[in-house]
Amino acid sequence: MCGIIGIVGKESVSTRLYDGLTLLQHRGQDAAGIATCHEGRLVLRRGAGLVRDVFRTSDIQRLEGRMGIAHVRYPTAGTSGQAEAQPFYVNSPYGIVMGHNGNLTNADVLQRELFESDLRHINTRSDSEVLLNVFAHELQDLKPSTHLTANMIFATVAAVHRRCRGAYAVIGMVVGRGVFAFRDPLGIRPAVIGVREKASGKEYCVASESVALQGLDFDLLRDIEPGEAVYIDMDGNLHTEQCAQNPVLSPCIFEYVYLARPDSIIDNISVYKSRLRMGETLARKILRERPDHDIDVVIPIPDTSRTSALEVATNLGVKYREAFIKNRYIGRTFIMPGQQMRKKSVRQKLSPIELEFSGKTVLLVDDSIVRGTTSGQIVEMARDAGAKKVYMASAAPPVRYPNVYGIDMPAADELIAHNRTTEDIQETIGADWLVYQDIEDLIEAVQYAKNPIDNFESSCFTGDYVTGDVDGAYLNTLRQQRSDNAKRLEAGGDDLLVL
Repeated sequence: MCGIIGIVGKESVSTRLYDGLTLLQHRGQDAAGIATCHEGRLVLRRGAGLVRDVFRTSDIQRLEGRMGIAHVRYPTAGTSGQAEAQPFYVNSPYGIVMGHNGNLTNADVLQRELFESDLRHINTRSDSEVLLNVFAHELQDLKPSTHLTANMIFATVAAVHRRCRGAYAVIGMVVGRGVFAFRDPLGIRPAVIGVREKASGKEYCVASESVALQGLDFDLLRDIEPGEAVYIDMDGNLHTEQCAQNPVLSPCIFEYVYLARPDSIIDNISVYKSRLRMGETLARKILRERPDHDIDVVIPIPDTSRTSALEVATNLGVKYREAFIKNRYIGRTFIMPGQQMRKKSVRQKLSPIELEFSGKTVLLVDDSIVRGTTSGQIVEMARDAGAKKVYMASAAPPVRYPNVYGIDMPAADELIAHNRTTEDIQETIGADWLVYQDIEDLIEAVQYAKNPIDNFESSCFTGDYVTGDVDGAYLNTLRQQRSDNAKRLEAGGDDLLVL
């Protein structure tokens, strides 16, 4: 999960790119980067940390130019640290920078091809650098002239689709020419395009979520279609073309559960409304299983679950209370590297209001339960605060399988629901009762009548991988590369950039 944004404007874009990254900060807290183009010269600043920590006022002033791209990252492929902060850059052809959200499932094969056949060097362990070099090689193969055309970009993206597998929403810039963006043929990761009318002409913005467009005063034009590419030249002309042979919209359903901000619209579906409906369907299941429930109060685990929890309380006819106070200076624990860091951060992040727990049967509602680290500690906190009984409900089904498309769920044995029943999980986290959303109800909540989507990428719940190229051997390799133990072994020294 990463955040991408790009702007072609009529004036300097660096401040707006910075503001756009802060609006997308929830999509990645490990690193950030901005690249702009000014008078045919590339200006690039990137580093490890939050957006506010990476960039100073002097950096924004130096990032001159009226077109640019930006990226916030959290590590799935590769490792954390400054060396793998994006955007990445290659100098040929033209000079290209690129940021990528997702994960290539055939990155190892592509890297061998790049080295053995394409004669390109990959300097990091990031699949995003692989994707950039595939793009650059395919564009170079067209034997481009000084004048870069939209059709050349589209032919290049079509070649990328033929070679690459997995999930990718991409933003890129060709120095002195324009900004391009594209989604994989399944549209697993989101990307939207917005427009702003000015007296001097139209400005365009591409971003991971519509919330970035709204915050920058762009009107949402539409989602980029699966397999589609867009190209905005330096004159502000928008070009679009479908570049995949058989595109099928299969967006990641976990975007609606947790990843995206509630005020975003993804593939023409309101994240907020889908979470409301998750609360409705979850309440229906609770009433089916426990029509005579003794719940006194519904309490959300902030922040993502608030919308669903409110609907649960409304449909159950019980009180809704904000009884956990969140420390705003602690990041999202789900995307923190390492189990020990996640454990340490939970009690620093949340503190209970005891009067809302004392002597009551409470239903805690969370958006999902992934590793179970947070859930067990929060149940314990509720008991310590005086709760008589502690029930827990998840707005998502059990997460039983790794996600290979850009979400940090790498190792099955690190998922609390893998090879466990609901009763086993209930005992593990110490709850008096545990209820999960059914997958059919989750799909119903997101797939409503006005915007039916036939296929969702929901592999972390079902084990069905939509790209069709994920098998046991691949998952085992992924586990070895990306488990918490592997990340601990890789820690230290990643900030050294070796060329």
